[in-house]
Amino acid sequence: MTTLAQLRRTALALPEAVEQPAAGGTGVVFRVRDRWFARTGADGELDLHLAEAEARQVLDAHPTARTVSRGTAAIGVRIPLGDLDGQQLNHWVRRAWLGRAPKALAAAQSAAAPVTAGELGDLPRGIGNPATRALAAAGITTLDGVAGLRRAELAAQHGVGPKAVRVLEEALAATGRAFRAA
Repeated sequence: MTTLAQLRRTALALPEAVEQPAAGGTGVVFRVRDRWFARTGADGELDLHLAEAEARQVLDAHPTARTVSRGTAAIGVRIPLGDLDGQQLNHWVRRAWLGRAPKALAAAQSAAAPVTAGELGDLPRGIGNPATRALAAAGITTLDGVAGLRRAELAAQHGVGPKAVRVLEEALAATGRAFRAA
């Protein structure tokens, strides 16, 4: 369960992010160069401005999440802040920021930010930094992405050793999933 203080710490750690009171003073809005990427309301819910594919990942993983729309266009998700753990909060706030920041700023942040175990999607910290970087380089940031791999495909990734494979297998099993069958 995360709090507004954790959201604030995560959002304001991103380059050029600023916090402003929401209209009506019932929450806060986090912006990068006048474009909102995360906001809260009096109801304790968090809106994240996410691309469609990323919004779908949140909606699939969290039954309490709903689509946020502007007119008829879906622009992100709304989820009770307490329904995200700290790791998920860090990941999705960063993804929302990356989607709203100017391209040059987002590219500079992506290139400069090292990928650290426990801070990428819902991948477990126990896999270690080399495995986390290898999965990130392959575009895999969630356990759903790992479940789409065969065990041999995962083990073939440079940086993914036997311990990382075991930890990922245990994390998948804890959520009722497994590696893709051969």
